[in-house]
Amino acid sequence: MELIIPNMDFQASYQRYIEELGDEEGYPFPLDFDCSDFEKLLAKLADFHHGKNLPQGYVPSSTLWLVDNGEIIGVTNLRHTLNAQIRRCGGHIGLGIRPSYRHQGLGKQLIGLSIAELVKMGINEIHIHCYQHNLASSKAIIANGGKLESQLSLENKVVLRYKVNHTLLD
Repeated sequence: MELIIPNMDFQASYQRYIEELGDEEGYPFPLDFDCSDFEKLLAKLADFHHGKNLPQGYVPSSTLWLVDNGEIIGVTNLRHTLNAQIRRCGGHIGLGIRPSYRHQGLGKQLIGLSIAELVKMGINEIHIHCYQHNLASSKAIIANGGKLESQLSLENKVVLRYKVNHTLLD
C-alpha cells in the first residue's frame, strides 16, 4: 500500500471509486470535481498543489491516492496552510476510504501516512477535524496521536477539533 500522486495510469480505478461512492457526499472535496475529462481533473489537482487558480477561500493542497494492488482504495487531501475558516473547521487533512474497503483499519493507516506527508512539508502542528458521529474517524485520529482541542456546532452537527503535535510523537 502506498500514497501516490494522481496520474493517468489510475483513470479506470478512479472512475470505479467515484461510481462506488454514488450519491454519497465526496470526501475529501476533490472527489466532487468533474472527472469526465480526466486530464483536466489532473491539471486542476496540480494547480491546487501549486496554489494556482484557487477559488476564493481555498488554500494550496495536495491530493494523494492510497493505492493497493493497482486500485485506488482511499484519497487524502493535505492543506499546505490554514486560513481562518479552515483552521476553525476543516483542518489540514480531508480524507476518504472507498466504501468497499471500509471497516478494515485503512482510515487509521491513511491518517498516519497523511501526517507523515505533512511533517515532510514542515508542518508539525497538524489540525484534524471530524464530525462527532463519525466514530471511526475519531478513533483513527486518536490512534495517530490526536488530542481533542475543542468542538463546535456546524449546521446542527458537532465537529471535533483534534490536534497532533508531531514534536511530541518523536
